[in-house]
Amino acid sequence: MDVIIALGLIVVLFAVLGSGLWIGLSLLAVALVGMEFFTNRPVGDSMMLTIWGSTSSWTLTALPLFLWMGEILFRSKLSSSMFKGLAPWLERLPGRLLHVNVVGCTIFAAISGSSAATCATIGKITLPELKQRGYPEDISVGTLAGAGTLGLLIPPSIIMIVYGVAANVSISKLFLAGVIPGLMLAALFMGYIVVWALFNRDKVPAPDARLSFVQKLYASRHLIPVVSLIVVVLGAIYSGIATATEAAALGVAGSLILAKIEGSLNWERFKEGLVAACRVYCMIGLILAGAAFLTLAMGFIGLPRHLAEFIGALHLSPFALMLLLIVFFIVLGCFLDGISMVVLTIAVLLPTVEAAGFDLVWFGIFIVLVVEMAQITPPVGFNLFVLQGMTRREVTWIARTALPLFALMIVAVVMTYFVPDVVLWLPRQMQG
Repeated sequence: MDVIIALGLIVVLFAVLGSGLWIGLSLLAVALVGMEFFTNRPVGDSMMLTIWGSTSSWTLTALPLFLWMGEILFRSKLSSSMFKGLAPWLERLPGRLLHVNVVGCTIFAAISGSSAATCATIGKITLPELKQRGYPEDISVGTLAGAGTLGLLIPPSIIMIVYGVAANVSISKLFLAGVIPGLMLAALFMGYIVVWALFNRDKVPAPDARLSFVQKLYASRHLIPVVSLIVVVLGAIYSGIATATEAAALGVAGSLILAKIEGSLNWERFKEGLVAACRVYCMIGLILAGAAFLTLAMGFIGLPRHLAEFIGALHLSPFALMLLLIVFFIVLGCFLDGISMVVLTIAVLLPTVEAAGFDLVWFGIFIVLVVEMAQITPPVGFNLFVLQGMTRREVTWIARTALPLFALMIVAVVMTYFVPDVVLWLPRQMQG
């Protein structure tokens, strides 16, 4: 009976989400109905304590700070300087400037934390340049859609912070765990571009004038501010000098100083960045509060226990369980954004995941990888929406161009399963 009630509430939740009501309010409303009619717990006290507990965590303070850092850089000239610094080094690779999409997203991901922000920022820089130089639109958009998802995997990552808070896992360890998988995925994307270019030589424009090594080094001066900020933020975490929250504060201070030095920071842009970061954080905070209350309601009704018992009764091997979870999250990603997916499912899945013997740091990176896939799956793929606004193309067309990179993400998940040290080696070094 408890399972029927819980499943009924989930159906109601999807119906309410489909109506267009804010996600956070939808979660709160369904949890309120569940607590009021199907449990004997006091609703008011439970909701108040749960919402306060989910939003008052000191660890969560890193989230608005990293959001603000990304907004500052988004509004400065630092991001556009990356193209000038990267292009000369990539001209001789098969695929040439298409690699700027991947490398640019990799670099910006390390100072953004957001997939949508990474995709939008790099897209504004690279898509006009690639179009002007004659690169095919489908491969340009597809590689950007896939590479933009690196904003979730390469630290600092908003999703990692949300997962760390929900699963009570060290955010610093999660950040370090994402570095090697992020670089590995970027290498897979670049490998795809190389293969595509070798089979489509006629579609790749001729290279620009060859630059000497000294000229390339001179052009690389544009990368120094951004790379320096990355080194400061991640170096502070890796060395143990600062926690993730303290490193986020360092990142904000550094981005403000760099934006002021290069002349793009004025009072108006400062206010715009602060307001934008507050707006996004309030949206995420409402989702976290609603999801925490819904998780509590589902716990009282008994869904996590019954789900764990059901999956346990299937006697799945860890690999089969991983494949089942990949399918589950891909389907869920067709309807929900990444943060909602994480906060809705973690409390329910953690008992099963721990029983299967998965390391929670490894599982956090697994979650991020499958959420990355959701960013480029219609109808609710955030990167698809971002690129639709830039290109005026149909969401389905953009999703088709990104399909090869979607497949590479699945390959990356399987690789991390069979070689878990890809994820866990850096966190172990930190622990040591």
